Amino acid sequence: THFKITLRRSAIALGERKKETLVAFGLYRRMQPVYNVHSPEAAGTILKVKELVEVENVLAKAVHSRSEQRKERKEAMG
Repeated sequence: THFKITLRRSAIALGERKKETLVAFGLYRRMQPVYNVHSPEAAGTILKVKELVEVENVLAKAVHSRSEQRKERKEAMG
């Protein structure tokens, strides 16, 4: 299974360490989801920024790459 991590709050007024933690996850914009494999290291890192993110457990088959996420957001042509 994987963690689906979504950035809910901005880290503008917070310290550099929290900002670096978000960048390490690949989170740059609010409401942006990223997927991470379950591991103790990932869980500990999530706890550092728990006030800013929303975390869900998802199955491996529900994980979407960035290009798949982009396709889902785009409207159908026509």
